[in-house]
Amino acid sequence: MSPEEANRQQGDPAHRKEEGAADETRLLSAAETAGGALPPPAVPVPESELHPETGNESVLRRIVTGNALVSVLSVLMALVVGGLLIALTDEEVADAAGYFFNKPGDMLGAAWSAASGAYVALFQGSVFNFEADTFSRMIYPLTQTLTVATPLICAGLGVALAFRAGLFNIGAQGQILIGATLAAWVGFSWHLPVGLHLLIVIIAGAVGGALWGGIAGLLKARTGAHEVIVTIMLNYIAIQLVLFLLTTPGFQRPGSTNPISPQLDETAMFPPLFGSGFRLHWGFIMAIAATVFIWWLLNRSTVGFELRAVGANPAAARNAGINTTKGYVIVMLIAGALAGLAGVAQVSGTEKVLTSGVAASFGFDAITVALLGRSSPWGTFAAGLLFGAFRAGGVTMQTSTGTNIDIVLVVQSLIVLFIAAPPLVRSLFRIPPPGAFKTSGKRTTKKADAAQGAA
Repeated sequence: MSPEEANRQQGDPAHRKEEGAADETRLLSAAETAGGALPPPAVPVPESELHPETGNESVLRRIVTGNALVSVLSVLMALVVGGLLIALTDEEVADAAGYFFNKPGDMLGAAWSAASGAYVALFQGSVFNFEADTFSRMIYPLTQTLTVATPLICAGLGVALAFRAGLFNIGAQGQILIGATLAAWVGFSWHLPVGLHLLIVIIAGAVGGALWGGIAGLLKARTGAHEVIVTIMLNYIAIQLVLFLLTTPGFQRPGSTNPISPQLDETAMFPPLFGSGFRLHWGFIMAIAATVFIWWLLNRSTVGFELRAVGANPAAARNAGINTTKGYVIVMLIAGALAGLAGVAQVSGTEKVLTSGVAASFGFDAITVALLGRSSPWGTFAAGLLFGAFRAGGVTMQTSTGTNIDIVLVVQSLIVLFIAAPPLVRSLFRIPPPGAFKTSGKRTTKKADAAQGAA
């Protein structure tokens, strides 16, 4: 046996130092690609070797092969399938189908009119109503979309952050309810000056959601309990707890037998963003601030790096000295606080009261928003806007064209289906997988080096 092999078996300090450096390098690479589709390389390769082409070509290739393109195509495919379903269930299309072989153009035209008419109505109800007589009425649908998107963005950020840390947080519904309950109680029972009251309400909602999410994080860290099971149970507990509280004198509106709280004080409400003629409030600015904060947390802070490292490879993170149990608690506290802000947006901005249905289905839709946004802060923000448009425009689509509003849910479900099967989307549109150009470039470089060495 050689002296070098003997030193390795005995744990040579220099060899151990080299292995530690290699582990840290692998952890850094894993953290940088946390939440991505491909595992990181063991040793980072210089960018010049991976991308020998020009910078513009490299950016274009990343756009063409990236996950963002798959998300966009998934939305388009869902809209196409939804349009086909609208056409198949339309009465005029069914009538024209009876003489399809005599006049096929009639059925195709009716199908196009049904699908396009529904989507035009969806656009008018969610983005811009070009048939309105005043500018304020034209942009009113857009403000409705932003209003509905506010809780979706906040809750979606909480789910996305947990995804990046390797946790499946499906308890946003309960966290929204608890955050809304605590925020509403502070809003109607405390009487504070303007500015201070709203600030305390926001803090109370964030604290309520953080405590509810922290329970799941603490159980995960201390006992290893699966966060999916824990958050599901916490959702049910939160729903029943709010129903119980709304029947108690401390929360039920005096003189009413309905499960509804007193209205929040004016000082505890978000002021309108564009005046009293619109429902959009300053809670949307809070959602933007939350998005910026999560982006900074994940990409510019030490805590965010540790959370991404835990999500990429918990074992490597522990070997590098990162406290993974502490990371689980921290990420669920922050995720719950974000969902709690969604509850604040509901009780202080949109509803102005606490009811058992104040959370609607925002907590569950937030999972879809985070998936569509690829667990990135700005991707989640954009996905929240899209789903807000679906919700806001669905009512107009139903009233204008008679299309059932449930088709919006079908489209949302199809988006999830296509997002969950990126190979299907890539194969349909013949998109190369991520890293295809990198691999090709690296092989080309190696062949060139071999040819040069042979020469």
